[in-house]
Amino acid sequence: MSGTTTPPFPEHIELTGEGLVLRDWTEADLAAMPDLFDHPDVAHWTPIVSPFGEEAARTRLDKARQLRREGTTVLLAITTDGGAALGEVMLRRAPEGNEIGYAVGPAHRGQGLAARAVRVMAAYAFEELGVEQVILELEAENAPSVAVAKKTGFRLLDVPLIKGEEKGRPFVLQTWGLDRP
Repeated sequence: MSGTTTPPFPEHIELTGEGLVLRDWTEADLAAMPDLFDHPDVAHWTPIVSPFGEEAARTRLDKARQLRREGTTVLLAITTDGGAALGEVMLRRAPEGNEIGYAVGPAHRGQGLAARAVRVMAAYAFEELGVEQVILELEAENAPSVAVAKKTGFRLLDVPLIKGEEKGRPFVLQTWGLDRP
């Protein structure tokens, strides 16, 4: 990340492209969030809490709003038309880089939603925020996410692996990068 100051995130964001509308989470999404996030794959590969019920949905919405205000993270619902949420895409500003993350609800996988959402979010980061590179931090064993990284033009970076533990499970993350076009 460069030493320049980045502008704050806008209070409202709606991004369109690739047949998607990425929009802010709303109160109306709370009931649908458990169907998207309360799944073993989401629990295993992401830091999203598990089990994920109504209370977790409320906490996630509140946290998303707080992180936006702090200027560190944007969490947007992945939709095809601005309506029902099918998953989530994130852009997080961190010392290690501008990281994109995503989770697609189990019922909505296999439609290219993650790859399309990553491309739309990367375009936003490049065009609107002026960043030079976005990154994905992925476990090598997470084949679907590695496929998304490759499909969207990311390349494996020659940087140290990120090792840690979350939810009682050790993990090792690779860093993939996509440079500004």
